[in-house]
Amino acid sequence: MGDRLSIGEFSRVTHLSIRTLRRYHDQGLLVPAEVDPWSGYRCYSTAQVGPALTIRRLRELDLPLADIRRFTGDGRGTGEDEDGQPAARQVVVTHLRRLEDRLGRTQRAVEALRELLDPEAEREVTIETLPAQRVLAVSVDVPPGSDLSWYDEAMRDLDDAAGTRPVQPPGGRYAHHLFSEGHGSATVYLPSHTRLSDGAPPTVREVHLPERTAAVATHTGPHDDIDLTYGAVGAFAARRDLARQDLVEEIYLVGPRETQEPSRWRTLVAWLLAP
Repeated sequence: MGDRLSIGEFSRVTHLSIRTLRRYHDQGLLVPAEVDPWSGYRCYSTAQVGPALTIRRLRELDLPLADIRRFTGDGRGTGEDEDGQPAARQVVVTHLRRLEDRLGRTQRAVEALRELLDPEAEREVTIETLPAQRVLAVSVDVPPGSDLSWYDEAMRDLDDAAGTRPVQPPGGRYAHHLFSEGHGSATVYLPSHTRLSDGAPPTVREVHLPERTAAVATHTGPHDDIDLTYGAVGAFAARRDLARQDLVEEIYLVGPRETQEPSRWRTLVAWLLAP
């Protein structure tokens, strides 16, 4: 038949070695269109060129063999996910998203290293006075090994308490122990000029933040490299022998609440100084 290619021809068309094609066959990833029962001679169809090249890419991206078999199979028994998409295809899509996320983290790590290796690079730090504020606050004793779900829950309670009233950017006050030991006290807040309503979640309370002085820097972008900003602020205070509190404050000037583009996020990092 005109659409049949020998294994050698198929190898030349796809740039996959004969040895690789045989391995794909043995692994159940790409079964030839025809196999001579006497000689074992393999023939492929032209329709298999695309799948062969797809398998190569998926293997290069370390997708498990079982998932590739599901993706390249005939679909029998694979089912559908909750959105009605083929489950096998969704496995691949999820894997690709993980790789894209890993690539993004790698790129940001490279950018951070370039900055660290550049003797001229220096993040701007100033001493500022943060104004007194009345805020709605949720305080949490973060246990060891916690993810950031405690922050999300606190913000949900604060949003419920604030309702539709306009508020200034949210913030958080964190004991240094939280960063050095992985657990400790945290207070998440929303500035508010009105009284706490009776129907507010019980976790929310009114707090008056006094005027406070801090070594301050504005962090740009996602928080993957926020340690560079913390390092700049801490070094600034130490070099000037400034008396520091065991407390840091973050104010989320622009964050996920305003935009889904992490490059546009702006976070004020304020290392509070002793009065």
